Amino acid sequence: MELKLLNKEELTALYQNEIVEDFPHSELKPLKAMLRLMDLGLYDPLLITEGGQPVGYAMMWLTKDRSGALLEYFGVLRGLRNAGQGTKILELLFQRYGQLFGEAEAPCSHDPDINELRQRRLAFYERNGFRVLDYQCALFGVRFNCLYRGPETGDRKVEALHRGVYAGYFSPGHMERYIQLPLKPDEAVKPAPEWVEEAFPEGGGAL
Repeated sequence: MELKLLNKEELTALYQNEIVEDFPHSELKPLKAMLRLMDLGLYDPLLITEGGQPVGYAMMWLTKDRSGALLEYFGVLRGLRNAGQGTKILELLFQRYGQLFGEAEAPCSHDPDINELRQRRLAFYERNGFRVLDYQCALFGVRFNCLYRGPETGDRKVEALHRGVYAGYFSPGHMERYIQLPLKPDEAVKPAPEWVEEAFPEGGGAL
């Protein structure tokens, strides 16, 4: 199994053919945001192949010092799921990046079937070496449980590193409006539109 770094054209095709089908609209980052992060050197769009054939993908949002990565979107291709491929991919990603942050939608839906699916997703990550952190976050109005696999043992240190991924891209004003990280136990999730990009200067992100 190998990790292939995609170019912009390959990422665009993967986004349109796979990612938009695999994730709810409320969780989707616009393609232009991924492309901008690539320009900044902060995004690794990866295709996972085995025997030369694609089996999955992982969109990795890097910390500024490249000491770890947020596993932003992760999927095994349709027709290849439930065969252990996800476990193999996560191990490859951990070997490459050293520490991984994750976000899985919190099981707080009014629909028990949806909550069961979310619980299974959390259990999958825990079986693969992640721990569920003692804080949640809310991103553009969607609540997530936060996960981590890596050498850090203190959740406050992980929280600071996790928050730094977003703070290194968004302005303080945008962070205040849309990124609740951490989400305090008694804090309501702020209603927000889907992912909102800022008007950054040409060639850069927020300063």
